[in-house]
Amino acid sequence: MTYPQTAPPAAAPGVAAPNGPVVLPPRPPAPPAPAPAGKRRTAFVEGLDRLRAGARTEPGRLRIIGAVLAGLILLFGAVTAWQTGDRAGGAARVVDDTQPLSADAASIYRSLADADTTAATGFLSGADEPRAVRERYEEDIRAAAVLLGAAATHSGGSPEAREQIRVLSEQLPVYTGLVETARAHNRRGLPLGGAYLRYASTRMQEVLLPAAERLYLLETDRFRSELDDARKWPWAALLTGGAALGVLGWAQVRHLRRTNRVLNPGLVAATAAVAVLLGWLAGAHTLARSQLGTADHEGARSLEVLNEMWIALLQARGDENLILVARGSGSVYAENYQERMELIAGPAGDGEDAAAGLLSGARGLAEDEAGRGPLDSVGADIAAWRARHDEARRAEAGGDYERAVDLVIGAEESTGVLFDRVHGSLDEAVGHEQQDFEQAASGGRSALGGLTAGAVVLGLAGAAGAVLGIGRRLSEYR
Repeated sequence: MTYPQTAPPAAAPGVAAPNGPVVLPPRPPAPPAPAPAGKRRTAFVEGLDRLRAGARTEPGRLRIIGAVLAGLILLFGAVTAWQTGDRAGGAARVVDDTQPLSADAASIYRSLADADTTAATGFLSGADEPRAVRERYEEDIRAAAVLLGAAATHSGGSPEAREQIRVLSEQLPVYTGLVETARAHNRRGLPLGGAYLRYASTRMQEVLLPAAERLYLLETDRFRSELDDARKWPWAALLTGGAALGVLGWAQVRHLRRTNRVLNPGLVAATAAVAVLLGWLAGAHTLARSQLGTADHEGARSLEVLNEMWIALLQARGDENLILVARGSGSVYAENYQERMELIAGPAGDGEDAAAGLLSGARGLAEDEAGRGPLDSVGADIAAWRARHDEARRAEAGGDYERAVDLVIGAEESTGVLFDRVHGSLDEAVGHEQQDFEQAASGGRSALGGLTAGAVVLGLAGAAGAVLGIGRRLSEYR
């Protein structure tokens, strides 16, 4: 019987098999080589990988959506608070700082010009200067000095303004010294007094008043800049708010499509907070811009024209007085008087019907009867003043100097009386326009009140609502 051949038993590792080679044990796998130092994964890369992996799952996507919503709403609240605070601060500076400083600069100019006019009036009165004239001159000088001190306190940020204030502060004592010298010579009956007074007036016209005018223009430009800044639209806040509303709407549509649930209370609350803040922001700035625009068109612009007209009026009155002080050699003053009257009432010389001139411009800017009434009186008085001035010039040319002086500084219906009427009417008109400006500008400032704090509160509430709304969805996956 034949049996099949059997295989020899396997040899143990390391032992030679019968009639075969030695079988060796398998080698263990080699440990992985350490990664090069430059190829190590940083924590940022690992976090990014986890974020990518999480974004492939619904809970991860929800977390990303919640973070974006909360961040966008907080950004909207922060930008709104910043831009609203900036606009509200600008409106406050317009009402409390820059416009009053511009008005004070105009008052400095008017006080100096009126002092120069009054000094000439007192000189024409002769040795027996009226007490009221002297007191008016001193009050003008005192008012200019006080206003200069206030302007110096509030103009620290403007080197140009400080330079003009320095010129005015240094030259004002020089001017008053010349006037006192002219007055002393005039009381003695010396003709040298007229030369001193003309020199003092020249210093006023060529040094003091130009510096006061530059100061007024600087403060007016500063006021205009602040007003423009306060009226700017907060585009960054509006666009951020619109983006936040858009993302919230998208998140809720996504929520509806994935869960068939119409409302998510947290997201609805966040949307309501953002919508309220956005509507408040748009409405408040619309109202503030409207009120500040009214303050500009119906107050500030009218005040600028009235101040320019008042200044020209004072200069014309000073020129009129100096024509007589010069005693026949005042042709330059006569030309200046004519130019300034044409600037005020137009070349026709009819103050009531002039088609050009500052008076016509001021009438056009006056928004109600209370503003136009004083200007109607100004027109009538300027027409009478011009006629009386022409009469005085004819008297002087005919050799009747005493009558010419009486027509200019006399107590009854002289050009001085008419000047005082115009002066009072302009004071009334300026007071009315100043009140209109303050009311409208204060309304613009009030429209922005509380919005900065409201932006912070609503921004935090909206972000919290978004986080809670997303958190509720996340809880369904636990």
